Amino acid sequence: MKIGSITRWRANFVAGLAVVLPAFISVAVIVWLFGTLARFTDLLLIFVPRTWTHQDAGSGPLYWYSSVWAFILAMILICGIGLFARYYLGKKIIQWVDTVLLQIPLLNKVYAATKQVNDAFSTGKKTSFRTVVSVEFPYPGIYSVGFVTNDGFDDASLPPGRKMMTVFIPTTPNPTSGFLVQLPEEKVTKLQMSVADGIKYIISLGAIVPDQISNGTSGGNPLGGTLPVPNQQLSPPAPPPMPRPGAASAPHTPTENA
Repeated sequence: MKIGSITRWRANFVAGLAVVLPAFISVAVIVWLFGTLARFTDLLLIFVPRTWTHQDAGSGPLYWYSSVWAFILAMILICGIGLFARYYLGKKIIQWVDTVLLQIPLLNKVYAATKQVNDAFSTGKKTSFRTVVSVEFPYPGIYSVGFVTNDGFDDASLPPGRKMMTVFIPTTPNPTSGFLVQLPEEKVTKLQMSVADGIKYIISLGAIVPDQISNGTSGGNPLGGTLPVPNQQLSPPAPPPMPRPGAASAPHTPTENA
């Protein structure tokens, strides 16, 4: 009786943990993200008297709602800068700022690299981190899930008409690190899943499979694509059936030589 009560209590605890844990993690991530961003957005309140934004007549810590207003103000400023950058005068000012920053030693290296990465993901490329693929990595016959970052890699040393694709293969459960490989286009298999589903598949160690794949609508491949079979050999044709003993054979009609 006591063992049964402990078993039920354990089952109830696991069920409650399965309900509470995702919500707790989500709230913790939001709080951490807001606290991290608030360290920078709170600087926008430098023009506001401290007695309005801080406790104890300006000598105490910052009010939590002051950080919220600073965050909202930062969002408004970013939208305003984006709107201004779409016009001719804004584009000219941005070009002038780029020229000045690229002339500063040491800072120009960091700024140039950051700007190139930002342009790679904001120029509207249709295949930049928008395609989930499967490639043979790290060994032939072993497949890994990755994301196409560049499908137009070209090099003078490549044979004419040979197209290479750049694929980022993230690690699991932390997808912020991984491996960058370049493969021929014919060795890259596109999967029937979105980038969001691909990230969830990687973070969950393969436990979360998209609905269209788990329902069996993606064919034979459990990842949603048609994977090639390495070193596939055709089986020899089956031999003709042997005649049964005692069975009458068809009469042989000799052909007349001309």
